[in-house]
Amino acid sequence: MTEPKSKNIVWSQSEVDVQSRRAVLGHGPATVWFTGLSGSGKSTLAKAVEVSLVKRGVRAFVLDGDNVRHGLNTDLGFSPADRTENIRRVGEVCRLFYDAGLVVLTAFISPYKQDRCRVRSRHPSGGFIEVFVDCPVEVCERRDVKGLYRKARAGEITDFSGVSAPYEIPSEPELVVNTAESDLATCASEVLACLEERSVITAV
Repeated sequence: MTEPKSKNIVWSQSEVDVQSRRAVLGHGPATVWFTGLSGSGKSTLAKAVEVSLVKRGVRAFVLDGDNVRHGLNTDLGFSPADRTENIRRVGEVCRLFYDAGLVVLTAFISPYKQDRCRVRSRHPSGGFIEVFVDCPVEVCERRDVKGLYRKARAGEITDFSGVSAPYEIPSEPELVVNTAESDLATCASEVLACLEERSVITAV
């Protein structure tokens, strides 16, 4: 963990513990971290899971990569250093959501293992659930409604994960979903089952 630049500051511990929040909310907290190539289906899947969770009465919210860059991270580009800072900031926001007792679902390429591991380390054991959204790059390209892969292949976009920049596949994710082989409903059900198995939510 990076030491803060500010000095003479002390972490303020909440007077409300995890068990008390769970008793009120009816579910546990979790950061569900969807990672995968652009076009793999991360945002679509995260939103589908969010809808299902809210229907169950779970306080859930999606943090989408593009949305965060419209506000919190407007000052960041896509260089390796900026990507790392992007994920660091998002990870800290996720931890705050977690401490509030919520289920936060993220949809970020987050191409570097070290960055994802850093976010995991900011959570209690079991609080960070990494979901690798597995999809071949050729399928992602066919789905590319924004034309990003075409621009990346033409050199109009630099540092594009899977084309001109690396994507490091998770080595031990809690869950792998294959969006090229399974439909959205199946993939969402797999994520919900994962949350049930970890007692974040109650099975229905």
